[in-house]
Amino acid sequence: LGVQVGAVYRIHEQGSLKQTSNSFDLAIQGDGYFQIQLPNGDLAFTRDGTFQLNEAGQLVTHDGFPVQPGINVTPNATDVTVNASGEILVTGADGATANVGSLQLAMFPNPGGLSAVGDNLFVATESSGAAGAATPGINGAGTVLQGFVESSNVNAIEEVSALVRASRAYEMNSKVMAAADQMMATRR
Repeated sequence: LGVQVGAVYRIHEQGSLKQTSNSFDLAIQGDGYFQIQLPNGDLAFTRDGTFQLNEAGQLVTHDGFPVQPGINVTPNATDVTVNASGEILVTGADGATANVGSLQLAMFPNPGGLSAVGDNLFVATESSGAAGAATPGINGAGTVLQGFVESSNVNAIEEVSALVRASRAYEMNSKVMAAADQMMATRR
């Protein structure tokens, strides 16, 4: 009667890290997700760390959704540093350094159960389990790298090879079916 999709799964492996010149680009090296507040107040989760500051000095995604816990950078800041444990240190015009907050990563018992809502955002489901907040670098949570973004974790060579194998298997099966049909036709 035809075919249908049996399952769709996401690979939650670490992608390669690419260095950028933006100090608000953050990557997670290891497990965990950044927490993002959606306009409806719900939390979403992402590994896409291409962040920026909005007009109020708040750390937000490229869509303007605030990163949680809320991080505000003062307008007179001359330098922003994010260390591996997620602490955000701001250097003011007077040269003094202040800690303006710390990023927390969300950890899930089953990240494969997260539901994609688009724009690299996921929401928790019953299968993923509830999000647990973790300090980067502690209890299995990954560390934060400043000035890097995570690239796709898809291995293009492997995927093209799998596509070629599937195509050849289909061709072979269709030739078998055609040969079986010809054999049945000669018996009649």
